[in-house]
Amino acid sequence: MKTNQDLDPVRLRQAFGDFPSGVVAVAALVDGISVGLAASSFTSVSLDPPLVSVSIANTSKTWPDLRRADHLGVTVLAAHHGELCRQLAGAVGQRFDGVTVDVTENGAVTIGDGLARFDCTIHREVEAGDHTIVLLRLHAVQHGADAAAGPLVFHRSGFGRLSPYR
Repeated sequence: MKTNQDLDPVRLRQAFGDFPSGVVAVAALVDGISVGLAASSFTSVSLDPPLVSVSIANTSKTWPDLRRADHLGVTVLAAHHGELCRQLAGAVGQRFDGVTVDVTENGAVTIGDGLARFDCTIHREVEAGDHTIVLLRLHAVQHGADAAAGPLVFHRSGFGRLSPYR
């Protein structure tokens, strides 16, 4: 491996794409309207205090609205949510068309048939190059949806699912 090589953004994106990740929906009621986005950069951070993180592109036009919400909902998407994920990345006004959601009294929006659902508040935002790492403090968790469905996996710019290890 050469050092000081050109770290071309296209080559970097391709290399980063070799690492599969799960996908989450981040959503909330903002001014009475469901606002949300899909993210493949979700990770657990801490049990005490309970924290998770998600990375948001600084160019996101959705994040400035979402960050105004009192609470955010994070839903771990299941293998059958590929089309929903594309919808959440599409036209802002149509992201929740035909989608069954649950809304907490604090305005966190979650997808009804997600694998796991979290009610969160923003703990801290950390600038990190062309993204912002958002640390979210967990206030509630619901787990136990159809675990047999498995998670939606994002890999090499496409969606897939896990197969059982044998």
